[in-house]
Amino acid sequence: MSEIPVQQIHGDPAALAVKVASAMAKLDAAVRHMGISIEDVAPGAARVSMEVRPEMLNSHGTGHGGFIFTLADTAFAYSCNARNEATVAAGCSIEFLAPAACGDRLTAVAKESCRAGRTGIYDVTVSNQRAETIAMFRGKSHRIKGTSVPEGSF
Repeated sequence: MSEIPVQQIHGDPAALAVKVASAMAKLDAAVRHMGISIEDVAPGAARVSMEVRPEMLNSHGTGHGGFIFTLADTAFAYSCNARNEATVAAGCSIEFLAPAACGDRLTAVAKESCRAGRTGIYDVTVSNQRAETIAMFRGKSHRIKGTSVPEGSF
């Protein structure tokens, strides 16, 4: 994501989403530790990816569900916080549909399905580099007081 001058974000939801994601990523130790790339973000949408590394495998030699869940949860978080309204998960579920292998590049794409009042529903599809669906995640968000990133972060 490219840097956008602060003066250009006022009135531009897409630019605000990029600035919020950039600021969030700087504070997100889990994203850095897992090597998750924030590829694209917009109000109500995000695309993130990561490579499945050997330390992310379970005892069956496939991608551990916890890492796949974290990737999907990251897309969910960046999509529902993109308007710089502090938003947290109220609940979520995931369905694992196919295994991930070591070396796979997984991409999670989140899309806002519904947003009403302080609640939102987001659907996330996790796929591999062959466009095979690995998992489907659904998250319910709840907006709380404050902003997604601290004032002065951008």
